[in-house]
Amino acid sequence: MLRTKPSLFLLLILLTMLLAACGSAAETPSDPTPPAAGESETPAAEEEGSTQQVEHLKGTSEVPRTIERMVVLSAAYVDHMLTIGEKPAGVNSETRYGADYLPYLADELQGVPTVGSADSPNLEAILDINPDVIVIESRTAENTYEQLEKIAPTIVLGTEWLDYGEEADFWTADLLAIAKLYDKVDVAEARIAEVKEQTAQLRERIQALPEKKLAYLRIREKTLQIYAQKGHPTTTLLYEELGFEPSAVTPTEDREDLSQERIPDLDANFIVTEVDPNGEQLQEEIIASALWQAVPAVAADQVLQTDSFWLFKGWGAIGRSEIMNELTEWLN
Repeated sequence: MLRTKPSLFLLLILLTMLLAACGSAAETPSDPTPPAAGESETPAAEEEGSTQQVEHLKGTSEVPRTIERMVVLSAAYVDHMLTIGEKPAGVNSETRYGADYLPYLADELQGVPTVGSADSPNLEAILDINPDVIVIESRTAENTYEQLEKIAPTIVLGTEWLDYGEEADFWTADLLAIAKLYDKVDVAEARIAEVKEQTAQLRERIQALPEKKLAYLRIREKTLQIYAQKGHPTTTLLYEELGFEPSAVTPTEDREDLSQERIPDLDANFIVTEVDPNGEQLQEEIIASALWQAVPAVAADQVLQTDSFWLFKGWGAIGRSEIMNELTEWLN
């Protein structure tokens, strides 16, 4: 009896430990089943947040929420990207000005591949960039949208300058659209506000002038043209926002050819001239003529020859600011 009791006691202890171990094993979860082929371990909500839906002139495109490589085929869109601190992965070339990049943006574009012109983009060069998204204007979309869409989601913004609206803020629409792609609308709005403040200050200066009639002329290879008050963001800036007055021969809606016989009708106190690269010979002929020398702005030495890029600069915050800097220096 004395030997039996310790044995039974020891047996009870061992039995208790065994039951406890079994219970602990039952509570331990099994290894999770790995996802089947094709299934994602990322939550659905997180997957949905990785892209964004963008409405544009050709419908709706799904693009990455974080864009790393954007190709743009418009000088205006290059200006917009640089305005918000983003560098394009590829841009259209501007070879008619003797360089791949539009000169006023060239310093910030060094090293960026060019992909042909906006009218005839180099599809192979764009494919090599492997862009997340391509942004073009409606003129480009007419011929190449379907081909570009096969390379990457292609967004069609705005319209070419011939369809420019009368609103002074028309140029800001595409800037804000591109800023939204990068979640930088606040950056774009701040820059727009700066440009508007600069505009208001220069307008005050121009309004104080005793005479402020202005003519905007473009000298092409064989024709002299005069730009209208409306129809382009650059002329809208000059006449509507800054307050210059049109000359007697300045058209209202569309630019017109101006024969040399009509030069005496230019009653402008200020003349801005833009000379095409192949227009230098015609410019020399015009300047040498007695008719030109009799124009009030010419007689008063109030002729500003621009860098030939104002018609591009009018579309963007960087360019518009440069136009006004040039005007301010000129008036000084």
